[in-house]
Amino acid sequence: MEKSRKPVYQRQMAIFLAGMMAFLMAACNGKADINKNLISSERDNEKIINLFGSMEKTNPNADNIARTAFDMTINLAEERLGLTVEYHTYTAENYQEKTYDDVTLDRARNDMDDFYLLNPDTIQTLGSEGYLIDLSGLSCTKNLREVVKTANTVNGKLVAIPQEVVAYGLFVNKDMFDQYNLALPETPEDMLECCKVFQENGIKTPIGANRWWLENFVFAQAYADLYNGGNTEAEIEALNSGQTKYSDYMRPGFEFLQELIDHGYIDAKTAYTYEAIEGEGPDFMAQKTPIVMAYWGAANTETAYGKPDFELQVIGFPSSRGQMPVVSMTGYGISAHAKHLEDAKQVLDIILSDEALAIYAKTNKVIAPSKNIVVDCIPALKPLNDRIEENVYVLGSNAGMKVEQWGNTCLIVRNLLNGATVEECLAEFDRLQEESLNR
Repeated sequence: MEKSRKPVYQRQMAIFLAGMMAFLMAACNGKADINKNLISSERDNEKIINLFGSMEKTNPNADNIARTAFDMTINLAEERLGLTVEYHTYTAENYQEKTYDDVTLDRARNDMDDFYLLNPDTIQTLGSEGYLIDLSGLSCTKNLREVVKTANTVNGKLVAIPQEVVAYGLFVNKDMFDQYNLALPETPEDMLECCKVFQENGIKTPIGANRWWLENFVFAQAYADLYNGGNTEAEIEALNSGQTKYSDYMRPGFEFLQELIDHGYIDAKTAYTYEAIEGEGPDFMAQKTPIVMAYWGAANTETAYGKPDFELQVIGFPSSRGQMPVVSMTGYGISAHAKHLEDAKQVLDIILSDEALAIYAKTNKVIAPSKNIVVDCIPALKPLNDRIEENVYVLGSNAGMKVEQWGNTCLIVRNLLNGATVEECLAEFDRLQEESLNR
């Protein structure tokens, strides 16, 4: 999963398959009942572990490689433990009127599953409410990158672990930068200068933006020093206690976004209506826009930015410390009241082992949460990957912060796009912080 608070897309194939199954069972008449009874009898003897996630189980030859990679790791656990992981999914449960996060929270609070695939904000919520166990005792945790532990620790407990680290960056058309003798931007000032040159040469809107990912500009500037200045734990504690303000950290990023909007380098009205990649993507691929923003996997996907007719480079967002990757991650968490608690722990220990993560990372070409697994990335992603391997990054989601970051910042950036002032946006962070202090 790539993003918090974003809708999970409906899968028509699942509906088609369900309809086909209904047709076949009706055609079998009495035989269907016999088969059903046989299947039920067999399943009574199975050990079944329940997972709630965003995708159905598929066969090894499925076209969706993300699902195939996950299934490969689940199959590894099933074979070694002699059990079955039963997928319960957002689509299959038919929750059209609720977001994936809404449904996950409801199911977890009612102890409906053994383990869950969670977005950043739900990790924080369920962890703080005590619905997730501490995973720090699992064998796989000894190999985790520090960024994973930092992002998914709530009240001293590691409550979720992902199968991949999701890094966001600027996707740039290197050919267009070379055409105008521009170096790739390192700082906000560099970015403004590049946009000025592009606009002077007839490129009306240099940055293609959507309503989901502009918060990455804010995170890169807000937390460059917090995560890379050697005082992370103390600074977060000061924010959580109210000693310092989130709004003070966020101010440079929001002022920068406003400047980009004021100069017309970002079209705020259009960005507010655009979905990720679908909106700004066509102009970027047609070389009408030199800069967009996206997550790591979009560079590997032909339906996103994987097959451009130009040299693609993926770099970090501009900050006072240079190009800065923004990292967010989902994670698997186990219910504190899981019916099959020990079995669920064993399943996670296998699918999050170096062996399984290597399979997942190789198949999907993503950053593994284990520090032992080297990423085999395409050349376009090397600049972003180099920074992450140097442990230079900021977190867009951090369950240890009392004010949820990714979703709240996304919504407040939308307010800016819709005409709110910088001061009004910062006041909303102050309100959220005060609310967190009063809990």
